[in-house]
Amino acid sequence: MRHMSKMTFNELNLIEQLQRAVRDEGYTHPTPIQEASIPRLLEGRDLLGCAQTGTGKTAAFALPIIQRLHQERRPAAPRSARVLVLTPTRELAAQIDSSFKVYGRHLRLSRAVVFGGVGQFPQVKALARGVDVLVATPGRLLDLMGQKHLRLDSLEVFVLDEADRMLDMGFIHDVRRVISVLPSKRQSLFFSATMPPEIVRLANSMVTNPTKVEVAPSATTVESVDQKVMFVSRKDKRDLLAHILNDPEVSRALVFTRTKHGANKVVKQLEKAKIQAEAIHGNKSQTSRTRALENFRRGRTRVLVATDLAARGIDVDGITHVINYDLPNIPESYVHRIGRTARAGADGIAISFCDSDEGAFLKNIQRLIRTQVPVSEDHPWHIPAPFMEILKPRDQDQRTRGNGNGKSRRNRHPGNRKNRRPSFSNRSAGTQSSTPSRQGA
Repeated sequence: MRHMSKMTFNELNLIEQLQRAVRDEGYTHPTPIQEASIPRLLEGRDLLGCAQTGTGKTAAFALPIIQRLHQERRPAAPRSARVLVLTPTRELAAQIDSSFKVYGRHLRLSRAVVFGGVGQFPQVKALARGVDVLVATPGRLLDLMGQKHLRLDSLEVFVLDEADRMLDMGFIHDVRRVISVLPSKRQSLFFSATMPPEIVRLANSMVTNPTKVEVAPSATTVESVDQKVMFVSRKDKRDLLAHILNDPEVSRALVFTRTKHGANKVVKQLEKAKIQAEAIHGNKSQTSRTRALENFRRGRTRVLVATDLAARGIDVDGITHVINYDLPNIPESYVHRIGRTARAGADGIAISFCDSDEGAFLKNIQRLIRTQVPVSEDHPWHIPAPFMEILKPRDQDQRTRGNGNGKSRRNRHPGNRKNRRPSFSNRSAGTQSSTPSRQGA
């Protein structure tokens, strides 16, 4: 179970309207990040937070922000916002906006949420009079600023959420463009689940003398998630997935694939196995994505198949299983994927399939989280140990064998290195990163 503080929300100096809101939600004790952050944010301090997903982070910044807005009442200027929360995905933006609505239900709070994939007219209309809180994704935000529908020169509070995901999705330059137009006098909050060097540099450029909150070591995984890896050939993955999902204990499962095409293919395979599932990824319309997520949240769909684009935006209680049908080639994504289960103090199970082409990905993940993921042999298609010796890539010998003139194939074709499949023996931790597509974010 996730650790809860012995402190109560009554001790956090929140105004009565916010106390009522948290009571309405059934909250009694703050989580560690809430206990550490809320008093400092109420003092107006900048904050640098390193926190796993599912730790109560949104309430940690939303509650003190709402209190500040209420205590320092002033109308937002036309086409302006007093608070900006910048986040990488549409789903996460909608979720954060919903949290502000819930926590601010007993106060007068104007809000707007803007992201791509839908028409901009309602968003422009919402911004025209100015809003207290604006939640946005970088692309649409910059579009609206470029069209003069929004200005940020009177902003009071800036929140950058999921900064490492911004880096993964190629948004880092857009984030820097936004920061460059913000007023120098502001309160800044910076959150990231992992802290790679570029994210550290971004944080240092954004916050001033921040209070630092780290509720778990960077890149660690939630303790209440039971992790396991299953070694299986690629051709047997579909049967193994159906086998697992037919277990009645799997009441709500989130399945991750590496590509959008792969997500659609898995859904079709599950439908053939009489297992209802829906896909959510960047090629889906926003209406389709919202409907699929709502069906999953309400239990009408038991299985949701997603790409990493949606990994940070799926805040659904009761996900019993996260299944990595494809291991991520960016190891940090593993942390965010499995963080979708074991939320709100619950336990959860994370199962990762690993085929012969994914051994290096597994090694990089284990290096990042600083622990070995236990191997599960409890399935019909298990490939026995030693897995790394039995499933060497077919072209391994060709890459190292000479061709009769003292030159190996690797030396003859150096330009093909980036296209080689990952092997267990020749890849190091630093060679498996890539920049996912920004399409659909």
